[in-house]
Amino acid sequence: MSVVYGSCNLCEAICGLEFTVENDAVVSIRGDEKDPLSRGHICPKALSLIDLHADTDRLTTPVKRVGDKWEKIGWSEAYDLVVEGLVSTRKKYGRNAVGIYQGNPNVHSMGAMTHGIPFTSLLRTRNRYSATSLDQLPHQLVDHLLYGHQLLLPIPDIDRTDFFLVLGGNPMASNGSMMTVPDFAKRARALRKRGGRLVVVDPRKTETADIADTHFFVRPGSDALLLLAMIHTVVADGEVKVADYVDGADRLADLVAEFTPEAVAPVVGISADEISTLARDFAAAKSAVAYGRMGVSTQQFGTVCQWAIQVLNIVTGNLDRPGGAMVTDPAIDLISQGIVGRGHFDKWRSRVRDLPEFAGEYPCSTLVDEITTEGKDQIRAMAVLSGNPVLSMPGGTTLNDAFAALDFMVSFDFYINETSRHAHVILPPTMSLERDHYDLIFNSFAVHNTAKYTPAVLPKQADAKHDWEIFRDLSLRYKNRMAGSTVDRLKARVSPKSIIGEARLRLSPARTLDILLRSRRKGLSLRKLRANPHGIDLGPLRPGFPQKLKTRDKRVQLIQDVVVTELPALVDLMHSSAVPSGDELLMIGRRHLRSNNSWMHNTARLTKGKARHQLLAHPDDLAHRGIEDGSMVSVTSAAGTVDIEVAASEKMMPGVVSMPHGFGHQRPGVQLSVATTVQGPSVNDITDPGRVDAVSANAILNGVPVQVRAK
Repeated sequence: MSVVYGSCNLCEAICGLEFTVENDAVVSIRGDEKDPLSRGHICPKALSLIDLHADTDRLTTPVKRVGDKWEKIGWSEAYDLVVEGLVSTRKKYGRNAVGIYQGNPNVHSMGAMTHGIPFTSLLRTRNRYSATSLDQLPHQLVDHLLYGHQLLLPIPDIDRTDFFLVLGGNPMASNGSMMTVPDFAKRARALRKRGGRLVVVDPRKTETADIADTHFFVRPGSDALLLLAMIHTVVADGEVKVADYVDGADRLADLVAEFTPEAVAPVVGISADEISTLARDFAAAKSAVAYGRMGVSTQQFGTVCQWAIQVLNIVTGNLDRPGGAMVTDPAIDLISQGIVGRGHFDKWRSRVRDLPEFAGEYPCSTLVDEITTEGKDQIRAMAVLSGNPVLSMPGGTTLNDAFAALDFMVSFDFYINETSRHAHVILPPTMSLERDHYDLIFNSFAVHNTAKYTPAVLPKQADAKHDWEIFRDLSLRYKNRMAGSTVDRLKARVSPKSIIGEARLRLSPARTLDILLRSRRKGLSLRKLRANPHGIDLGPLRPGFPQKLKTRDKRVQLIQDVVVTELPALVDLMHSSAVPSGDELLMIGRRHLRSNNSWMHNTARLTKGKARHQLLAHPDDLAHRGIEDGSMVSVTSAAGTVDIEVAASEKMMPGVVSMPHGFGHQRPGVQLSVATTVQGPSVNDITDPGRVDAVSANAILNGVPVQVRAK
């Protein structure tokens, strides 16, 4: 028996863990109290690592679909089938006939980051999609516009702030998101102990709202009006305090002139006095920070919301100061080391719906159009990397049918799930406990600077492959197959970039990591990280602007045309009424501590106990419709209808219902023995891919108009 230390990479919190290992099996998992970031915190998902590793439904060797059956095949045959499927599609229809979707787990894997990105680049298709446009695209677009880089995101300095304002976020359930903050509850208690204040704005009284000093119900889709009214109050009071590298504050008064607390209150659902007081308390605090997450990103005015949150932090003097919003200083800096590009917006547009790209990716909401609409560059083949878009994208039912009609599809997954069941070949990577890990992404969003390397806790099976090995092997075969193409003959001379790419494919992630560490921080190396298994404390967040700005002139331009052009639409919303009429209700999503998107329902440990799939509704809304608590109801939107059990909850704002994401496993061909017994429909069967954020084209998953009727 031995004790080893590592991290959980299932969600963004990257909590430190203590593993007890006996006979090549993990027999217990505890929180690592010496981890400088998580400090012993652990959630139920980490305990499920044991179950996921031992899951008999988990694939460990490649399989190919033969009719409605699956056959195990060797890696060489699997690679040949995948390369043939992708190359033949490209040669017959053009490179854009191959589509790529990258799911959330890719950013939680070091190997997927170091070797998956070069592989997808080899395919050279513009039909690229990822979970970004189902989630945080407004964050990244606003960071790109204001600060010059898509990942230059100021993080709430929660450990030193005096006023923490949370809009549409639930860190008690998420452990932070676009803000890596394990053990949020303890940090919130420390905030209160030092005399600080936590305020939550959400249409549901969430787990975070339960521990807050103040909670305000807000009507879904109206958060932008609330934020603009708060900015109006700060500006009208003459309390604007901006750094000398910020331009455009003098124009704010005119831009927000119409958005008075009195004007927005009827739509927002918060009184004018409460809005004014909230704005003034925020501005008067010794330090304050506003943070907005899924609830404000995945709505009609998601980009305006994220812009307004940054503006509120900036004009109250809370950008780049202790207790405010600050950028991180990670051991491996994705930005300064050029690992992730600054991003670009609207350089080209999608074929069918004319939607803008961001950082080379089209919005997910138009993927189904690009598959089903005939013409040049129609998608004929898909490579789905660690994702389950049938459950995670709007219009899941139509996307399901579109995948079934593809000429070829490969899934990189260790489950036969709602999406991968349509693949012709599935390539399964090793699981978390079997591979080394260093978190390249979420150290960049952490509330405290740390560095930690986690060697594999358990050995992999002899015939298993890590994701980086799969991407490496496929890349080399693909390049060999394409060597005689016209495109490659034009590249007779190998560029330095190609040489670097080739070396990167051949290097292991650990070797790549060591090179990056040594080039970033003197004295910090993989060897040093191995000698410090609990992690290394690199200190609190530190001011870094304007030096760390990636804008061309090292200045922040507050006024962004693509954002402010949406303000007239918000004026129209304010003068109309966002209050649902007749029997219409507004639907929002919901996150659970025991779930992780769509793929962690196949463990009994996480799914046992009280059901969590129900539609939550206020008792008055149910009574008005003659619906009994616990009964079955139909929920209908413009995109379709699902049946679901309803639960009465006074934690819901009247006029609003909530359905969680990630359910809907009862589909033919799904081979998930536990998940298929978990009841509940997919919320994305009734979210509409036709509705997107007007600026970024991010999916609208909150504020969906629905009708709820008794069955």
